[in-house]
Amino acid sequence: MVKKKSHKKKLSTQGFQDLYPFEPHFLNIKGHNLHYVDQGEGPTVVMVHGNPTWSFYYRNLITHLSKKFRTIAPDHIGCGFSDKPGPQNYDYTLASRINDLNILIEHLSPEGKISLIVHDWGGMIGLAWALDHLDRIDKIVITNTAGFLLPEDKSFPFRLWLIKYLSWFGVPAVLGLNAFARCALYMGSATKLSPAVKQGLIAPYNSWKNRIATLKFVQDIPINKNDKSFSLVDHVDKHLTQLNQEKLLFLWGAKDFVFDLTFLNEFRHRFPRANCQVFQDAGHYLFEDKPDETLDLISSFLT
Repeated sequence: MVKKKSHKKKLSTQGFQDLYPFEPHFLNIKGHNLHYVDQGEGPTVVMVHGNPTWSFYYRNLITHLSKKFRTIAPDHIGCGFSDKPGPQNYDYTLASRINDLNILIEHLSPEGKISLIVHDWGGMIGLAWALDHLDRIDKIVITNTAGFLLPEDKSFPFRLWLIKYLSWFGVPAVLGLNAFARCALYMGSATKLSPAVKQGLIAPYNSWKNRIATLKFVQDIPINKNDKSFSLVDHVDKHLTQLNQEKLLFLWGAKDFVFDLTFLNEFRHRFPRANCQVFQDAGHYLFEDKPDETLDLISSFLT
């Protein structure tokens, strides 16, 4: 059963409230409250975040695009201001994320075309949803992510390998020390983030319990056929070119420590005629490094 929740749940935005002034909304999905931002009117644009970000990452786009568009930015379960259930109560896998996104879209915008803006794990989530709803897709902005299995000429990053396969390391490091989210503050951006932005990015992950999704996202990365999400990613990989490349915009931070230019080149091989802009002096947190430039490009592309 799905129902829209009232806005009684208090959110703590202390330290970054001026950066994130949006009214909270909640949708109950199978007993878990999924938080989302819903701003503006017009054609619908859905922004799908990755790990360890949340809707805060899209704040600049929400503020400006909502003047002409209806902007929807959910927090995945376990992220942002959504509920953070234990793994015994929620299946922290790609399939669950896609299902949650589908329920949200069907609830908020059940008809008509929508555009997507995706980043990191949000890329696989959003692109998987798009392939199942090709008739509903208008345009897609793709930033520092993947829509396929690990490219042959790319090795799995050692830091992620430690978290995925060595629980004695990953559990205390990610859940105990918040190492994944904290390291991303310094490795994810090519520019120095302000204290308020740093606070905003990691605020939801303030305890062992509240960091569960940042661990589970990494553990769910499919590397071999025994991984639970392998077949689903393989399906997206094999059908990705069903997307209309004339409706795609690639924006990429070249200094990304995970989704480097190897991933962009794989996308460009499949979509050679798609629009593309590379920022040589930007990293994984592209919208933090280049907020104005990316906003201008996205605004022009969507309109």
